Amino acid sequence: QVQLVESGGGLVQAGGSLRLSCAASGRTFSSYTMAWFRQAPGKEREFVAAISRGGGSTNYADSVKGRFTISRDNAKNTVYLQMNSLKPEDTAVYYCAAGWSTSARPYEYHTWGQGTQVTVSS
Repeated sequence: QVQLVESGGGLVQAGGSLRLSCAASGRTFSSYTMAWFRQAPGKEREFVAAISRGGGSTNYADSVKGRFTISRDNAKNTVYLQMNSLKPEDTAVYYCAAGWSTSARPYEYHTWGQGTQVTVSS
């Protein structure tokens, strides 16, 4: 079973950028699709982006299209989320997840990281 650890969160001003990383343990990382979700206080967990096993296919939430980019490096067992033009409404805890498809549905992912806080000030 893979274990996931996120990093790279922090405080940034609106319009700024952050890059999140999610490091996976184990030798099966390339077997899984990977995704990023986020959860703001008082709200449900929300899909952000997903990437296929080889990285050739991606899926984005409409709210982040054109601003966020998901990528992966299977040699480093790491998935990334480059976030540009950040807005205050992007403030949330960001989680990476491993699954079997590039679905936007949280229940289709079997392994989750502990999350990293992203705060965007106005």
